[in-house]
Amino acid sequence: MVILVTNDDGVYAPGILALTEALRSVGKVVVAAPDRERSAASHSLTLNQPLRIDELDKDRYAIDGTPTDCVHLAVNVILEGRKPDLLVSGINRGGNMGQDVTYSGTVWAALEGNLMGIPSFAVSLADDRFADYRPAAAFAERTARWIIENGLPEDTIFNINVPDNPGQDLGKYLFTCQGLNRFSESVIRKEDPRGRSYFWIAGERLPYVGSIETDVGAVSGGYISITPLHADMTNFRELESLKNFHPDNFKPGDNIEK
Repeated sequence: MVILVTNDDGVYAPGILALTEALRSVGKVVVAAPDRERSAASHSLTLNQPLRIDELDKDRYAIDGTPTDCVHLAVNVILEGRKPDLLVSGINRGGNMGQDVTYSGTVWAALEGNLMGIPSFAVSLADDRFADYRPAAAFAERTARWIIENGLPEDTIFNINVPDNPGQDLGKYLFTCQGLNRFSESVIRKEDPRGRSYFWIAGERLPYVGSIETDVGAVSGGYISITPLHADMTNFRELESLKNFHPDNFKPGDNIEK
């Protein structure tokens, strides 16, 4: 049993260390992760420069690329083309819920594994009040054993978000859909010593208002959230409604303001 572990916080992050330790009771763990933090890398793949792999110690590798790069190099180079039995991405410091999954290197590393035919899931610590990864690591171990025994649907990963609560009840979980995070969006402008402007994209998370059946709502209510995701982003509900749409109904210039 070979388990590939990656993340987007970097190979030295405490979350991946806790995850690796927990999964060693399940099978052989091979770690292939970015050599530095690559948060918000999403599904990016490096195509315009070479990549390097550094072996830190046995079955532990640092790669100077994105999480998606790490999955590719792990399978095709480190494992010499052998697909692992399971891919686990995390434990991310901070939640990956709602629309944040579109930015998340953690989630997309798992989705890349799924696209390569590997059962995969992502796990995140939903906030950092305590930065206690033990409950998330224990739940990841439990999830890994369940997936190995039962499998996952062909086009599906689990996106797991665990409240940062040292006393978290691992039996307190919900299967959820994606919710919607709310932020006070802002861009902070500052000047460097030479008088040149630079900018920080910032924004504080606002309190969640909505259903507990969403990932954001479940975690806000103290539950572990398990969201089944797939890479197909088609809005099938609207696709059905658009069957009555015909381009012939439009004339050139109809969408131009006069």
